[in-house]
Amino acid sequence: MKMGTALIYDEEMTKYKLLWVDPACKIEVPERLTVSYDALIQNGLTDRCVSVPVREATDADILQVHSEEYLEAVKKTPYMTLEDLKEFTLQYGDVYFHPNIYHCAKLAAGAALQLVDSVMTGKVRNGMALVRPPGHHSMRSAANGFCVFNNVAIAARYAKQKYGLKRVLIVDWDVHHGQGVQYCFEDDPSVLYFSWHRYEHQKFWPQLRESDYDSVGKDKGAGFNINVPWNQVGMKNSDYLSLFCHVLLPVAYEFCPDLVLVCAGFDSAIGDPEGKMCATPDIFAHLTHLLMNLAGGKLCAVLEGGYNLTSLPQSVCQTVQTLLGDPAPRPANLDGPCESALESLHCVRSAHRQYWSSLKHAADLPTSDISTKRIKLAEEEEGKSENGEEETSEEVWPEPLKRVPPPIRTAVVLPDGVTCPDGCKRFSSLEDPNQESVNKLRETLLKAEADSVALATLSSLIALVEKMEKNEICNGLALVADVSMAMMRLVQHAATAPHSRLLVVCVGDEVVPSLDTDDGKTLLVQFSSKESDKQKSKYHINVCLKKGCSDALGFTQAVLSLLLPLGYEYDPSLVLLVRMSDSGVCDSAWQQLTGLLLGLAQGRTLVLMQEAEKARVGLTASSLLGDAAPSLGQLDAPLPEDVEALERLRHRLQADWKLLQTTAAPDTGRGDAP
Repeated sequence: MKMGTALIYDEEMTKYKLLWVDPACKIEVPERLTVSYDALIQNGLTDRCVSVPVREATDADILQVHSEEYLEAVKKTPYMTLEDLKEFTLQYGDVYFHPNIYHCAKLAAGAALQLVDSVMTGKVRNGMALVRPPGHHSMRSAANGFCVFNNVAIAARYAKQKYGLKRVLIVDWDVHHGQGVQYCFEDDPSVLYFSWHRYEHQKFWPQLRESDYDSVGKDKGAGFNINVPWNQVGMKNSDYLSLFCHVLLPVAYEFCPDLVLVCAGFDSAIGDPEGKMCATPDIFAHLTHLLMNLAGGKLCAVLEGGYNLTSLPQSVCQTVQTLLGDPAPRPANLDGPCESALESLHCVRSAHRQYWSSLKHAADLPTSDISTKRIKLAEEEEGKSENGEEETSEEVWPEPLKRVPPPIRTAVVLPDGVTCPDGCKRFSSLEDPNQESVNKLRETLLKAEADSVALATLSSLIALVEKMEKNEICNGLALVADVSMAMMRLVQHAATAPHSRLLVVCVGDEVVPSLDTDDGKTLLVQFSSKESDKQKSKYHINVCLKKGCSDALGFTQAVLSLLLPLGYEYDPSLVLLVRMSDSGVCDSAWQQLTGLLLGLAQGRTLVLMQEAEKARVGLTASSLLGDAAPSLGQLDAPLPEDVEALERLRHRLQADWKLLQTTAAPDTGRGDAP
C-alpha cells in the first residue's frame, strides 16, 4: 500500500474532566483517549502509523462553522471560577466546561485540520485523529452533547475552501445523531451527510424530530442529508452492513466524493452504556474497508463518542489496522437484519428514491402500523424495573482475534516475459511443489490432452491457494491460457478441503463451465449481458446487465447491492475473481470490484485473467496490494431497465439470502417487487 496512515494524538486533550456531579456527563472521561492510544501501542499500530503533530485551530478556522459571539463566550471559560463554569454550562445541553477545555477544543478541531492537510497534500493516504472533546453535536452558537467545536464540520468547510473540493462525504457512525453537522450542511449539496443513530421514535437523546428518516435536507441540499433512525437497541453487524450496502454505498458512489470524513463514534459498538447495541468491534474493520475506495482512498476518521473502555479501544484498533491496509477479519454473526432495522432501511430508501438513481426503484413507504412513523410501542414498559428505570445487563463478547498480515501480500503467476509488478512476488510451484496435487492434476489433464505449460500453471495456482489458506500469502493474480479451465480445476481442488467455502465471481459473457454448487461449498455469481435460464440453485446466480459490465455505475451498483450482501452472508474462506476475455468492464470499475472483494475471506482473493490481459496486470496488482481504486467520476445514471432487473433479482433471491432484504414486510407497492 502506497503512502501511509496518519495518527494524531496529543496527551494534552486528556487534561480536562468533569469537576462536579452530573450523571449525564460522568461517562465523558480522559481515559477514553488514553485506553485507545495505549491499545494502539500494545498492538504495534502506532509504530506503523505516521505521527502528525497537533495544532490549535485558529479563530478563522472555527468561525467557518461557529458564530463570533459563541467563540468569544467560550474564550472566557479559562478564566472562570468553578461556580461561573457551572453557571455557563447551564445554558447548553449535556455538556460541561473546564478551565482547559477551550484549549483542548481548539486542539481537537486543529487535529482534524492537520489530518485533512496530511491527506490532501499526499503526505499520507488516510488517517485517524484521536481527539477530545468530540464535535458532531455542537451547533453554530451552542455547545451540546460533550461537544464544544464541531471538529468534522470545520474540517469539511476547511477542505472545501483550501483545496477547492467540490464534494465531501461525511459518514457518522456514532450512535447519536450529529445534529450539529446536519444543521451546518442541510442546504448544501456539496456535502453529503449520512448518520445512523439510536432514535426510538424520538425518545432517545437528542430527541429531535429532524433526526428521523424524512429529514432529507433543505432547498438545494434536499437529498444530501440521510438519517437512519434505529428504533430499537441491540442492532448487530448485519444491520450495519445492510445499511451500508443498500443505502450509503450506492448513494456515495453516485455522489462521487473528493474526500471522506468519518465521525468515528464507537458508542455504536457492543457494551456501550449509551448505545446499547450489539455490533462487535470487528465490524468497524469492514465499515472502514468499504469506504476506502471512495475519493481515491482519501479518508479521515475523527473520534467522536465511545464510552465502554473495553469495546472503544478494540474498535479504534480495528479501524486503524484497516486504514493501514491489513486484511479485515472474517465477519461475525451475520444472521440478517432485524425487522426494526429493515423498517428503517425501507423508509430511508423510499424517502431518498426521488434524489438518487440507485434508489429509484425502492419500495413505497410502509402503510401498516409497524412503520417507523406509526408503530405502537406496546413494549415501551418492557425492560424496566419496578421503579421505572431501565434494567441493564453487562454484555460479554470475545476479544477480537489478532489480525496477523501474511508475510507476502500479493503473489503473481505470470508467463515468461511478463514483468512482475512492484511490491508483488513472482510465484511458481517449482519452489515448493505439492507432489500429490501435481499428480492428481497430471492424471486429469493428460486425459484432456493438456500441455506441460498448462500443468505447471495449474500446479502453481493450487500451490498458491494452499499458501493462502496457511496465511503465508494474502492474495494472488494469475495470467492463464484458459480461465474457464483454471477456474474449474481450482473449484474442484477447493471442494476437497473439509471447511472450504469458495466465492467465485465471473465477469463477462463467456459460458461458465458446469460447476457443482448444490452442496453449498461454492457460490458462483456471474455478471454478464446474457439472460440466463432460471437460477440453477441458490448458489449459482447470474446478474444480467443490458450493456454488460461496460456501464461502470450500473455494474458498480450491482456489486454494492447484490454481490457484497451475498458475499458477506456467504462468508467465504476464499474468493476467486475471474475476468473473462469479453468482460467489457472498464479499468476503474474492475479495480473497485477487486478492492471491495478484499473485505471478504480475510483478503484471500485470487484473480484469474486471460494471457491477453497483460496490460491490466499492473492495475489489478495495485488493487490487491491495497492501493485505492481510481474514482469512477460522476457518471450517468444506470440504465432504468438494469435497475429494474437488479431489483427483480434481489427480490427473487431474498428468501434465501437475508442480507438482500430491504423491507420488513412482503413487498406490495411500487418498486422492490417482481
